[in-house]
Amino acid sequence: MTDSTRRERLADRLGEGPATASDLADELDTPVSTIYTDIQHVARSTRYTEQREFLVAPPECVNCGFSGYDDPINHPSRCPECRSENIEEAVFKIDAE
Repeated sequence: MTDSTRRERLADRLGEGPATASDLADELDTPVSTIYTDIQHVARSTRYTEQREFLVAPPECVNCGFSGYDDPINHPSRCPECRSENIEEAVFKIDAE
């Protein structure tokens, strides 16, 4: 019996339902920075499978509602519109088509 890799476990978890990087870090006992790296890899790898689609609800500023970040897979440090540091994390999910 082979153990699945952390990225496989991450992809399986995202197939079960939406989660933030912080949620995934807690569940997989992995640093958030590593989770973001793994999410980028999982997002690229799902591009090549027709049965699955990687979805992202981008980060959003709590103060002004801005959500047009250039890279929705990262956690921005502050809002480019109002400069607030109160940013909700992006939510990730893998949907079976």
